[in-house]
Amino acid sequence: MTTQPQPDLRTALVLGGGGITGIAWMLGILKGLRDAGVDLTDADIVVGTSAGSVVGAQVTSGLDLDALYAGQLEPPDHEIGAAFGLRELVSLVGPALLPGSPRARRRRVGSLALRAHPGSGHDRVEVIKSRIQVGDWPDRDLRVTAVEAETGRFAVWTRELGVDLVEAVASSCAVPGVWPPVAIKDHRYIDGGVRTPANADLAHDADAVVVLAPIPRGLSKAGSVESQMRRLPARSTSVVPDKESLRAFGRNVLDPAKRAGAARAGLRQSADLVERVRVVWG
Repeated sequence: MTTQPQPDLRTALVLGGGGITGIAWMLGILKGLRDAGVDLTDADIVVGTSAGSVVGAQVTSGLDLDALYAGQLEPPDHEIGAAFGLRELVSLVGPALLPGSPRARRRRVGSLALRAHPGSGHDRVEVIKSRIQVGDWPDRDLRVTAVEAETGRFAVWTRELGVDLVEAVASSCAVPGVWPPVAIKDHRYIDGGVRTPANADLAHDADAVVVLAPIPRGLSKAGSVESQMRRLPARSTSVVPDKESLRAFGRNVLDPAKRAGAARAGLRQSADLVERVRVVWG
């Protein structure tokens, strides 16, 4: 029996950043919950940050969840990986911790990203296009996050803004220092996770919220998922990787070789979440 949200309950699914392994893990979680009768993909609002923007674009566009999960188990022959571990994270922490407003700190991270990759990021857009398998905004309330590199301004892309969906997702996935910032309307944008790892506060207008956060801690304590959960409705819960899932991720969340293991870990972990999520959702 599938648990459907109550008719008068406005629901939100928040999908956080977490690289290639984060995408796989979230798809495993979503499939496992759906198979157990709790389908989060029917949410009224879907917030996607970085890896979460990929998953958000896919599930709101009606792509088959079983097929998406099965794709994570295939050999990653055509997946482009990169290094993002402790060393890369430390390089971002310095600019983010220097004195200044949150926007000023984001601007410093943006400057780092622009120096590392001065191009337009067009090639990265093409990679994202092949990954998400969709090109048009869904007829759903999908909110994709990014940060304007030059100014540190937080951006939330929606269907109404007229921004190309693939470019919006590519900008949200533009990890500073790893992938190039993406040009949109004469400005360049970087990973929405620079603000917070999940940007769960964008679901403040929902009555019930479920947050999937492959990376629960951000560049500041105030931006952690735990901190943002305090700003959400009482009927909310967050899901973070358990110890076994973290082992499956390994030390580099952008390693395609870890994708299948992360997907299986998410599917396994979902069994422990069903009742907790069902209470929130249904």
